[in-house]
Amino acid sequence: MLEKQSLKFCTTRIKEFRARYDLTQEDLAKKVGIRRETIVFLEKGKYNPSLRLAHDVAKVLKISIDELFVLD
Repeated sequence: MLEKQSLKFCTTRIKEFRARYDLTQEDLAKKVGIRRETIVFLEKGKYNPSLRLAHDVAKVLKISIDELFVLD
């Protein structure tokens, strides 16, 4: 029987950068225009963002996508 493999391809530094700007998950979600739960899933590595979402989050945090997401 095949084991279920994780589709996770990157880790994020969202929480780290959120802290720099003193933003809650809710604050960041509102600025990006998404639900707080999406931020939670991104931070826990349970959701791989679209390129558009990655861009939007990085833009709000004033960093590059490369700084925000680290490929595993």
